[in-house]
Amino acid sequence: MTRFAVGQVAPDFTLPVVGGGNVVLSEEIRQADRGVVVYFYPRAMTPGCTKEACDFRDAENSLRSAGYRVIGISPDSLEKLERFVERDNLNFPLASDASKEVMTAWGAFGEKQNYGKIVQGVIRSTFVIDGDGKFALVKYNVKATGHVARLRRELGIDGERFRQG
Repeated sequence: MTRFAVGQVAPDFTLPVVGGGNVVLSEEIRQADRGVVVYFYPRAMTPGCTKEACDFRDAENSLRSAGYRVIGISPDSLEKLERFVERDNLNFPLASDASKEVMTAWGAFGEKQNYGKIVQGVIRSTFVIDGDGKFALVKYNVKATGHVARLRRELGIDGERFRQG
């Protein structure tokens, strides 16, 4: 299975997003001041994925103020993702990778342990891509709870700005 490391070039992708159109990683990188946060999650509207998405929602202003854009990616249909956005007032693009092609290429889909059994599935992962299109941060097998707060700390985004943003 492919696993990336800091400093490697992030593979570009184009995926459909809620609201119509596509998200193109290279375009997001060009529009971001500092970089793009791409996170992969297993399934919309489940407890862990909801917690993580709402944490990103609540941190969106501070992340954007610090120069980062956020993209969430799951294998869910656009219809399900649209319900997720509406239900939880999500304020960043959610993309559908129904074929799991991007997830697989990024090492975010494959064998993982689930309740002690080896299964095929989405590996909750988060990446930060810098302005040069290279991985600045690579995190596989992240926990949904507390993940966004750790990410903000690693990016040097101060907690005071987060509370105000």
